[in-house]
Amino acid sequence: MAGATVAIVGIAANVIGGMFGAGAAKKRERAAKRQRDAAQKRLNFLENNRQAIIDPTSGVTNLSGLAQDLSSNLSNPYANLSVATQAAEIQIEQADISLANTLDTLRSTGAGAGGATALAQAALQSKKGVSASIEQQEANNEKLRAQGEQQLNQMRMQEGARVQGLQIAEGGRTQGLGVAGKQFMFNAQENREGAQLDRVSAQIAGAEARQAQASADRTGAITGAIGGISSIVGGALTSGAFTGSSAATSTTGFTDAVNNNNAFSGYDTSPTTFPSSDRRLKKNIKLIGYSPKGLKIYAFEYIDNKLGEGVFQGVMSDEIPNEAVVKNSDGFDRVNYSKLDVEFKLIK
Repeated sequence: MAGATVAIVGIAANVIGGMFGAGAAKKRERAAKRQRDAAQKRLNFLENNRQAIIDPTSGVTNLSGLAQDLSSNLSNPYANLSVATQAAEIQIEQADISLANTLDTLRSTGAGAGGATALAQAALQSKKGVSASIEQQEANNEKLRAQGEQQLNQMRMQEGARVQGLQIAEGGRTQGLGVAGKQFMFNAQENREGAQLDRVSAQIAGAEARQAQASADRTGAITGAIGGISSIVGGALTSGAFTGSSAATSTTGFTDAVNNNNAFSGYDTSPTTFPSSDRRLKKNIKLIGYSPKGLKIYAFEYIDNKLGEGVFQGVMSDEIPNEAVVKNSDGFDRVNYSKLDVEFKLIK
C-alpha cells in the first residue's frame, strides 16, 4: 500500500509539474505574441508617417518656347539697288550742249551740212554709250539682287534649322528628365516596400520562432509529465505496489483522466504516428488535384531525407481543418490523415 501511495504522489507531482511548466510556457508564448503585435503597431505608425516620395523633376519646364525664329529680321541687301542715271543724264546733257555749240560755230563759219551731220552722229553715239552703261548697271543690279535673295533664303533656312534643333533638344531634355523622375520614384517606392517586407518578415519570423519555442516547451512539459507518470506506473506495477482490481482500476481511471484532460488535448504524444506535413519541411511543392471535399492535394519532397525520401502525396497542415492537425514537440505540424479524405503515400 505504501508503494502505491508513493506512486500516486509521484504521479500527482509529475502532473502538477507538467501543468506548471505548460502554464509558464503558455505565458511566454502570449508575451511573444504581445511583443510581436506591439512591434507591428510601431512599424505601422512609422511607415504611415514617413514623408511622401516626390518626383524631383516635377518642376522642370520645357524651355523650347524661348527659342525665337529671327529669320524675319533678315533682308536682301541688294533688293533696292538703283541705277546711277544722274551721271548718265549729265553726260547726255553735256553732249547736247557740245553739239549745240558746234552747230552755232558751223553756222557762224558757214560750214556745210556735212559737218553738222557728222556732229549729230557723234552725239548719237555718245547717247548710245550712256544707254549701254545704264543697261549694264541694271543687269548687274539684277544679278546682285538674285544673289542676295539666294543668300537670304539660305540664312532663313539656317535660322529655321537652328530653332528646330533647339526645340527638339529641349523637348528631348524635358522628356528624359520626366522618364528619369518616374524611374526614381519607382525605384524609391520599390526599395521602401522591399525594406518594409524585410522588416515585417524578420519580425514575424522572430515572433513565430519564440511562439514555436514556447509551444514546444509547453508540449515538452506535458509529454515529460506523461512520460514520468508512465515510468512511475510501470515501476509500481513491476514491483507489485498496486494489487487488487480496485487499485488497478483507480490507477487506470487516474491515467485516463490525465490523458483526457483538456490541458493535453491537441498534442501528439506519439510523434511517429502521423506524417510530418508542415510546409516549412517540404520542397518542390506542386498542386496535383483536389479531394472530394475540396482539400488541395500536393506532390512534394521532404527537405530532410530523414523524414522520407522520394516524392510524396499529401496536404499542407496550414490548409486543413484544425481537428486533423497534430502539434508536435519540435514545433512543426503533423497530420492525422484518418480524419481527411486524402491519402498520404509515396508516389515516386
